[in-house]
Amino acid sequence: MLSADRPATRLATRLAFLVAGFGIACWAPLVPFAKARLAVDDGILGLLLLSLGVGSVAAMLLTGVLSARYGSKPIIVTGGLGLALLLPLLAIASSPATLALALLAFGAALGSIDVAMNIHAVEVERAAARPLMSGFHALFSIGGFAGSAVMTGLLSLQLGAFTCALICSVPMLLVTLVAWPRLLRSAQAQQEPLFVLPRGTVLLLALLGAITFLVEGAVLDWGALLVIGVGLVSEAHGGIGYIVFSIAMTAGRLAGDAVVARIGDRTTLFWGSLLTIAGFTVLLLAPVAAVAMAGFLLIGLGASNLVPILFRRAATQTAMPVGLAVAAITTAGYAGVLMGPAGIGFVAHVVGLPTAFWILAALTGLVTASARVVTANRR
Repeated sequence: MLSADRPATRLATRLAFLVAGFGIACWAPLVPFAKARLAVDDGILGLLLLSLGVGSVAAMLLTGVLSARYGSKPIIVTGGLGLALLLPLLAIASSPATLALALLAFGAALGSIDVAMNIHAVEVERAAARPLMSGFHALFSIGGFAGSAVMTGLLSLQLGAFTCALICSVPMLLVTLVAWPRLLRSAQAQQEPLFVLPRGTVLLLALLGAITFLVEGAVLDWGALLVIGVGLVSEAHGGIGYIVFSIAMTAGRLAGDAVVARIGDRTTLFWGSLLTIAGFTVLLLAPVAAVAMAGFLLIGLGASNLVPILFRRAATQTAMPVGLAVAAITTAGYAGVLMGPAGIGFVAHVVGLPTAFWILAALTGLVTASARVVTANRR
C-alpha cells in the first residue's frame, strides 16, 4: 500500500480537488442552455437546481459512513468518474424530470468526492506532519477557474452544449484515472461506529464551517447586486468584485500552507477572520468602486484559509471518528451555501442588502471569538 507521506499520494489528493472544482464549474455555464431547452421559468429552474443540492447533502451524509468503514479511495474514484460521465447527461436531459434525476445523481457524485477527498487530505497532511490543506483547497479553486473558462470558451465556439460537455468530461476522466492508483487504499478506514451524532467541538466546527461557506456563497450570489445597488458600478461591471474575490482566495490558499506553518492554526484563524470582517467593512463603507474592490480583495484573502483549518481541526478532535466529523463539517458548509443565499435575500427584503452584509460580518466574528477554542479543545 502507498505511504500517506509520498509525493504520489499528495499529487493524487490535489488531482481529486482539481476534478471536483472543474466538474461543478463546468455545469454553471450550461444552466442557461438547460433553461432554454426545457422552456421553464425561473421558479421551475430553481426547483430543478435544488435537486443538485439535495443529492450532494444526502451523499455527504452517506459518504462519512462509508469512508469510516471502507476508506476514501473508492469513493473519490467513483465520485470523479461520476462527475465525468454524468456531465453530458445534464446537457441533453429533455424534460424537467430527467434533468432533476441527472442533477440529483451529479450532486451525489459531487458530494461524495467532496467529503472523501477532504478525509483523504486529512490523512495525507497528518502523515506529512506539515500543513497541506490550504494547497489542496487551492486546487479546487483552480479547477473552478479552469472548468468555467474551458466550458465558456467551448460554448462560445457554437459547438453545442452536449459536445462541449463531452469534451470537458475527457480531462476529468483522465485525471481521475491518473489519481486512482496513487490514492491511499484505505485512508481512514476503521472499525468505528458507522453513525455518531455530531457533538462537542465538531458541532462548533460545523457551525463555523456553515458561516464561512455562507460568506463565500453570499459574495458569489449577492456581491454584484450590492455594489450595483449602491451605485458604485454599472450592471456590466458587477461581476468584477467576485473575480477579485476569487483571485484573492486562490492566492491566499496557495500561500496558506506556508503561512500556517509559520504562525499556526489559531493565529491564522483569528487574523484571517478579522481580515474578512475588515473586508466587509471596507466594502460596505466604500465611497468609490476601487475601494469596494479592495474590500472584495480583503474578504477573499481573509476567508481563504478558514475552511482548510476547520477541516484540519476535525482530525485532532476525539469526540467522533474523523471521517464522520469531516462529513458533518462539509454538510454544514453546503447547507450554508444552499440555504444562505435565500436567507440573505429574505433579510435584504426586510432591512436592505447592506444590513444583510453587516450581519455576515458579525457572524464572521464568531469565527474570531472561537479561534482559541477550536484550536485547543480536542473533545
